[in-house]
Parts: sequence; structure tokens; C-alpha cells
Amino acid sequence: MLVFEAKLEGLAQQYERLDEAIRTARFVRNSCLRYWLDNLGIGKYELSAYCAVLAKKFPFAGKLNSQARQASASRAWSSIARFYDNCKKSKPGKKGFPRFKKHQTHGSVEYKTTGWKLSFDRRTITFTDGFEAGSFKMWGTRDLHFYQLKQIKRVRVVRRADGYYVQFCLDQERVEKRQPTGKTVGLDVGLTHFYTDSDGQTIENPRHLRKSEKALKRLSRKLSRTTKGSKNRVKARNRLSRKHLKVSRQRKDFAVKLARCVIQSNDLVAYEDLQVRNMVRNRQLSKSISDAAWSAFRQWLEYFGKVFGVVTVAVPPHYTSQNCSNCGEAIKKSLSQRTHRCHHCGFVIDRDWNAAINILELALRTVGHTGTLNASEDIDLCIGEATPQCKSSRGKRKPKK
Repeated sequence: MLVFEAKLEGLAQQYERLDEAIRTARFVRNSCLRYWLDNLGIGKYELSAYCAVLAKKFPFAGKLNSQARQASASRAWSSIARFYDNCKKSKPGKKGFPRFKKHQTHGSVEYKTTGWKLSFDRRTITFTDGFEAGSFKMWGTRDLHFYQLKQIKRVRVVRRADGYYVQFCLDQERVEKRQPTGKTVGLDVGLTHFYTDSDGQTIENPRHLRKSEKALKRLSRKLSRTTKGSKNRVKARNRLSRKHLKVSRQRKDFAVKLARCVIQSNDLVAYEDLQVRNMVRNRQLSKSISDAAWSAFRQWLEYFGKVFGVVTVAVPPHYTSQNCSNCGEAIKKSLSQRTHRCHHCGFVIDRDWNAAINILELALRTVGHTGTLNASEDIDLCIGEATPQCKSSRGKRKPKK
């Protein structure tokens, strides 16, 4: 699935009608969740059928497109199904019990194949449900002319702090070609440097939240001084939300560009299988870990790995920083010790560099290679366009006389 996004341009009255559609979608979702709490044991189909009951009972709910109501019910069921799965798997900690959605700065309403219509030039979208929001001009860099209308499976309207956006979910698989480079790399993420690879190269941590923290505190103080329910409070909250939105976009842009660069430059990428949810429990490092966005960087690595056909391997993080990458002996050191000094072989190297080499070695063992730091010939053939040939190790028999 591909997701294309464009910003909507319209009048203030049209934005108000979009707000009504978003509030109605949230109402349907919360009503379905309440129906499930009152009638435990019902399934997905009962929730979809309950949407028709809501449309007859509440006139404003009947204005929303029928498929949009079903999409809201599907959202409610997805949260319920996730809760059931976590309980069956005995997930430690909170199981994620479904909760009611409240009014927030951001919100969305999702249409399927009806309730919207694109213009001939595909630069304008018109919403045709009962709210009659009208036509909006779309601003974006993506061109929908390369895809058929039947490929658009979902249309989602998203409200953010800086405006309204429309997302098109296309039934199209993204595959891009690249030339094999014959290189392998191991990545060790950190806080001093964003990551250190097995070649000794480092990428500085941008610290987007830390750099904007002063402005965020100032905007937060201005928000707290306003009167609740006043227009000035709405304006102050919007300014604060836009600043947070900018920080999140900076973090995402950095992760996407860096992950794409790493994937295009290597044929195998190894990284640690970190449990970031457990790591952020450290009160001294939780803000810095969240600002680094290691989970988002890993998700984009795996995504671009599938797109470009690059092998990505997540290895267990146990003892990658303690073991010596030269002799394999375990050298205990605290988190403050940034240099690895082996007492057995005398090997001295940066702590993160040593961990990155160990991560790459573990990854190569996982894919079936236990030699040098470079990928084996079989791995390179599978990564590239060539197909390894199956040759017999025995010589040909001599023909009988």
C-alpha cells in the first residue's frame, strides 16, 4: 500500500463541516466501543450492523457516509482485537484496554470508495456525503495521474495543527531497483552519536526536541496564563501545537533520509533488537531516548529494506558492548566508560565502534556466514539480480564403453 498526502485548501465554512464529519466519526467509534462494553462477546460484524442503528437514531450520524461509519466501527474493533491478542499472548504490563477518544487538536475521518470524488485533472476533491463540505484544492508533490481510480482503496481526511490534509491509500506495491554494492554494515545507536557503524563512521544526534525546548517552554507558559474557554487560549494552544508538529516532522524527516541512505549504500544492514518501551522507563534518559526516535529509524530501515531488496537483520543486544570484537572476551564496563580496553589482547577501540562490529558479526552468523566482516558470495547473489546456480560437487561420470 502506498499513501499519498496533500493539503486541502478551502473556506472557513468548509473546514467547519469537515470538523463535523471528524466529530461524527469519533462519536460512532465511541458508540461502538460502548456497545461492546454493554454486550461483551459480540464481534466485528455486530459492530458494523450497529452503525445502521446509530444512523437511524441520530440524524447527524446519518449524514456521515455509510462506509465512513463502517470504517469508524473497524477502528473500534481493531483496538478490541489488539486487547484480546495481548491478553492471549500474556503480554507483560498493560494490555491496552480500549479507551474512548476525546476531542483533540488532531483527528481524522476515513472514507472508502464512496463519499468523495476527484476532478478530471485530479487537483480537486469533492466530498459528497451529508455534511456537504464541497470541493477542496489539493496542494502536494504527488501526482495521482499515474494510478487508476480503482486503486484508491481509502481516502482519509486528517486534521492537524496547521490545517487539513487528505491521504490516499493506493493498492500498489513499491519496488525500486538498485545496484549491489557488496558492502555490509552494523549499526549501534546511541545518545552521544545517533549511530556508529562497523566502519567507525558516526552520525551526530540532531536533538530536535532539545533545541526547541526553550521555545516550547515559552509557549507553554503563555498557554497556562490564558483564561480557559477564551479565544486567546485557542490561539495559544494552536501555536504550541504547531511547534510540537514541527519538531515531530523534523525528527521524521531525519529518520527517513538517513534510513534511505543507509539502505542504498549497503547490501546487508544489522542493528540491535532494542526494547525501547522498557528503556524509556529510565527517568534520567527517557527524554533523550524519545528524542532520538530509534524505533522510527528501525521501522524505516525495514521498510526501505523491503523496497530496495536489502537484507535487514535485528540481532539480540546482549553483551554487544561488553564482548571484545577482536578476541571475544567479555570486558565489563559501566555506561560512563566510552572506550573499550581489552585486558586479554590489548585491543583499544571506541565503545560504540566495538559494539557495531559485534552486531555485524552476529548478523552474518544469523544469515549463515561466519567468516570475515564482508558478506559471503551466496548472500550477494541473493541480494542482487543474479540467481545462484546449483552445481554438483562431484565430477561427471565417464561414459561407459
